[in-house]
Amino acid sequence: MSKEVRVRFAPSPTGALHIGGVRTALYNYLFARKHQGKFLLRIEDTDQNRFIPGAEDYIRNSLDWIGISPDESPWKPGDCGPYRQSERKPLYMEYAQNLLDKGHAYYAFDTSEELEAMRQRLTAARVVSPQYNSITRTQMKNSLTLPADEVKARLESGEPYVIRVKIPRKEEVRLNDMVRGWVMVHSNSLDDKVLMKSDGMPTYHLANIVDDHLMGITHVIRGEEWLPSAPLHVLLYKYLGWEESMPEFAHLPLLLKPDGNGKLSKRDAEKHGFPIFPLDWTDPNSGELVDGFREAGYLPEAFLNFLAFLGWNPGDQRELFTLDELVEAFSIERIGKSGTKFDINKAKWYNEQYLRDKSDEVLAEYLQADLRKENITVSQEKAEKIVAVMKERATFPSDLWKEGKFMVFPPKSFDDQVVAKRWNQDAITVLAAFKEKLLAAEASITAEGFKEMLGHAAAEAGIKLGKVMQAVRLAITGVGAGPDLMQIFEILGKDELIKRIDFALENIKAG
Repeated sequence: MSKEVRVRFAPSPTGALHIGGVRTALYNYLFARKHQGKFLLRIEDTDQNRFIPGAEDYIRNSLDWIGISPDESPWKPGDCGPYRQSERKPLYMEYAQNLLDKGHAYYAFDTSEELEAMRQRLTAARVVSPQYNSITRTQMKNSLTLPADEVKARLESGEPYVIRVKIPRKEEVRLNDMVRGWVMVHSNSLDDKVLMKSDGMPTYHLANIVDDHLMGITHVIRGEEWLPSAPLHVLLYKYLGWEESMPEFAHLPLLLKPDGNGKLSKRDAEKHGFPIFPLDWTDPNSGELVDGFREAGYLPEAFLNFLAFLGWNPGDQRELFTLDELVEAFSIERIGKSGTKFDINKAKWYNEQYLRDKSDEVLAEYLQADLRKENITVSQEKAEKIVAVMKERATFPSDLWKEGKFMVFPPKSFDDQVVAKRWNQDAITVLAAFKEKLLAAEASITAEGFKEMLGHAAAEAGIKLGKVMQAVRLAITGVGAGPDLMQIFEILGKDELIKRIDFALENIKAG
């Protein structure tokens, strides 16, 4: 590419950042890095009525968590600021006036009651989508229908107005989308969108065109929901004289519900019990707390890898990528056109892979953090041995403690089903013989040593070890399944094993 690639992520601070927004940010970041360009973040806060305190910090923290911090942003300004649209307010009227002067926009003085009456008339006439457009504007109160002196008088009196774009009645608008190819729309299907609101703030349509131009944005990568607005944006670039520098567009596929039927929503996440936001979010109005991926135990690198594959693939069988590897492999051409089902089980699978790839030292710190919450102290050496045994059975860091508590606390109860099926005189005989061998053994015994000792105890009693192994596990852990039993023995040590065998022999009653 001949000029520097500049892309932007432009969220609105109206609440928590949806996972679809995070994916959009990630694809922008990957594209920028792939082409040695810049990734910008712009806060689109023109709708002050929907502004939510704390939402901007939430956006920043979310991107920082997964490691895709922008090159330019409100908190890291470059040469194209400000990076909040509310702080750019004086800019927009100049460009709206440009459109007015060229005849591509007009003043509209219609009240909300008059607009509703228009919609009702069109609905009664069986118009499917009532719009303020090239036909209906001729019957409304605007600078195209009112005498010039009356328009001037209304403006000078301070009467509220909006500025609308004047969409041509018969024109074909063409857009070559990087994901979808050529998109063609007839202007008679478009309405005269508001460009400047009565409060003097621009709408998204004008502000994002002006800001993208002034910030030198070369590629606009955004969600599919903006595709219907793209023809209007193409016209605005043309009307403002920026057609030659218009960015290329790429509209990303929707994230779909797990069953593929419709767009993924917060309600779907609540229904199926999975996160939809990157971080915890507390609604400042309702006080409702919604869990995020981070707090649910997802690792940032796993979340990022999962996110990358929601609509994109590398063209081969690889599934695990570092961020640098994603940058190297990423291309817009490999983004699909159709929506992508959200599969939380795939997210869990990614988390398992990245969790198991971490060193025992790092995993031990996760475990120690959970132990500290319960005022439990174990040595670093023991913590590392526990996680080494448990990590193949863990999906989240918290599972290391949840599933491994028996390594610290002896069982106080025993699985009834296993007791009924496996607890019998053979099991009692082998455990009693094993205990005697433990009493006579040296203090330090390896997993292999325990295995040999247990095998001898069973053989000397004339009992096949396989017949009683589940009962032995039950006595030591309280359940009938789990990680390698001999490694558990090594972690617990002979004294703890003796205590647990005694307790089991005294308290387990055969069914």
